[in-house]
Amino acid sequence: MSDVTARKRGRPRRTEAAGTRDRILTVAREEFSERGYEKTSVRGIAKAAGVDSALVHHYFGTKEQVFEAAIEVALAPVLTARDAVFDGTLDAVGERLTRVFFGLWEAPVTRIPLLAIVRSAVNNDTAATVFRRLVSTQLVSRIAGEVGAPDAELRAELAAAQLVGIAMLRYVIKVEPLASADVETIIARVAPVVQGHLTGPREV
Repeated sequence: MSDVTARKRGRPRRTEAAGTRDRILTVAREEFSERGYEKTSVRGIAKAAGVDSALVHHYFGTKEQVFEAAIEVALAPVLTARDAVFDGTLDAVGERLTRVFFGLWEAPVTRIPLLAIVRSAVNNDTAATVFRRLVSTQLVSRIAGEVGAPDAELRAELAAAQLVGIAMLRYVIKVEPLASADVETIIARVAPVVQGHLTGPREV
């Protein structure tokens, strides 16, 4: 039996499996973006990716788990940017965090998957639960860990709410004049507020 035949009958190589998994995730983000969480199905994702539904279940499990994996990929740039935001000092951390956050929303390559996630979370309770859990464990808790104050979690949540709320109005709902305002103007006005949430005096 040739090596080629053996490979065909056996399991795919790791590189091939990784490529298939990535393709499924890419298609899943597109499907969630175009159709929303409720109208997206594992069968539809599989068909668009050119694979069998069983393979999607094999890699990810349920539709909820596919959505969660898609969110983790979309949030990855936020998490990897943490070192640039928290450089050992909390001085000007509000400006750095705000700049990184809006930088991701301004770039089409990261804005598109973020829009898909937010739109699904707004319109579906299951999607909202997944989104809330990941934001809490992957983003807010990490920011809180860097702040280190007794009320660090509340501070981190307030900062996140400030940024996410503005992103909703600017990129999802597109409320004017916020939607067309210069991003540097937004950063200049929002950064001091985020800084206050993270490092300002504790309210009595």
